[in-house]
Amino acid sequence: MALAVMLLHGASFHGGCCRHKVLLSLLGPLLSNSKLYSSYRRPGAEPEKKRSWRDVDFSFKKGIDHLKTQLSLLKKETQDYLKGPGGHPLSEHLLEQTRVLWQFRSQEDLNKWVISSDAEVGGKSKVYIKLGRNNQAAMLYGTLNTEVPRDGETKYSGYCSMRSRPSVGSFNRKKFYDWSNFNSLYLRVRGDGRPWMVNIYTDPYFSHQKDDLYSYFMFTRGGPYWEEIKIPFSKFFFSSRGRVQDNQHPVWLDKASFLTLGFTIGDKVDGPFQLEIDFIGLLKDRAHREEFAYEAYDKNTPV
Repeated sequence: MALAVMLLHGASFHGGCCRHKVLLSLLGPLLSNSKLYSSYRRPGAEPEKKRSWRDVDFSFKKGIDHLKTQLSLLKKETQDYLKGPGGHPLSEHLLEQTRVLWQFRSQEDLNKWVISSDAEVGGKSKVYIKLGRNNQAAMLYGTLNTEVPRDGETKYSGYCSMRSRPSVGSFNRKKFYDWSNFNSLYLRVRGDGRPWMVNIYTDPYFSHQKDDLYSYFMFTRGGPYWEEIKIPFSKFFFSSRGRVQDNQHPVWLDKASFLTLGFTIGDKVDGPFQLEIDFIGLLKDRAHREEFAYEAYDKNTPV
């Protein structure tokens, strides 16, 4: 595939204005039928008009600038690693009781999150995100609609979600969160009384694990007052493809576990919703000693 792309672009550099058109006419059917491109398209989604490789910019100057940026990020990451865990001295890391992961004070903070709804599969729910009053919180709002699209494939509808973007390091390497020093998720929110699902998405090692996540419920009071919610990690239960699994295990809090955090509403109640989030952080509650809230058992009990 990469060789074909190089041929298409190299032909325009080394010989005439029409040679690349000839190569495109010869290789076009091969590329369009290639197994490298997925033929699956969600119901209701618009078909892709052109291949992603046609948008690649081969500018040499931009390549040099990008390399300088990535090298500077790598330098900073190396300095933070030598300094201590998370860029903090070891003594400070061991005594750390709380840590703010995300707070919403600018548009740049909102850009670290992605919103989605059942509109991706032909549904009619709508979701939006913006800064709250005085730029002191993120306001997630919209309308939930449980009407199932008439495409003959979708059976359920009516959800909206907000999910953090995966943290990326230098040279587009995945960065993982190390939450092993804490035992609870700590949030300051203001909702409208509707329940939400808090989801922790992990980085799958195998392809069949891409839909695995840990979840727990967050119940908002409604009204004009803010509330502080503490969710122990021992309460999160394991599910895959929307089904709670029999084989439960606690959330792994080491570096190789976490990828993104998200919030989902899908209480099957049509109508508007609203959730304001001041910050999302971690808490080390020394009074909480529970390791796992759910019973773990062998599916095949030995005789």
